[in-house]
Amino acid sequence: MTSEHAGGGATAADDRPDLAGPHPSWLFGQLFDRHSRPLHRYLARRVGDLADDLVGETFLIAFQTRAGYDPGRGTARSWLYGIATNLLRRHVRQEVRGLRAAARAAGSAAGVEDHGARVAAEVDASTRARLLAGALVELDPGDRDVLLLTSWAGLDSNEVAEALGIPVGTVRSRLHRVRRRLRAHASTTEHTRSGDE
Repeated sequence: MTSEHAGGGATAADDRPDLAGPHPSWLFGQLFDRHSRPLHRYLARRVGDLADDLVGETFLIAFQTRAGYDPGRGTARSWLYGIATNLLRRHVRQEVRGLRAAARAAGSAAGVEDHGARVAAEVDASTRARLLAGALVELDPGDRDVLLLTSWAGLDSNEVAEALGIPVGTVRSRLHRVRRRLRAHASTTEHTRSGDE
């Protein structure tokens, strides 16, 4: 596989391979080359160091259940993210603990008395991400999966629907609801922070 091919110029056949065919090991090698890094980045953002294990487990399960993959129902990418999301559900407590820790860190950064330090913290993107973590903790796990598959994994609504086995309309309504909640959270946070000054 060439680097241009791996970089996103995949054909429809590459996106929906016949995994029940005569050369599954070769096809899985291609799938791994194409999807393991982005999948790892997505998982690492959600559960940190467990990402290495989860990527390996995702591809092992995919190989073991390859006969159940139906290219007519979705792309290999969405199928792999669906497997990974199911594995993540086992580790949701660790993800929530990490998000809560990030939210606590944001709370301590927001309480800094020194005006210069506060200004620096406010423009720091990582501080904003930690503030967002508090809102993510409060989301329903299904809503959080939809949001993070869209924003962190870069899946479109159809791929998220395929990955989670839900209708695309449900994905869109969850995204709308989550975005509305996050905007409200951001507005409340901004109001609280400006009131502290």
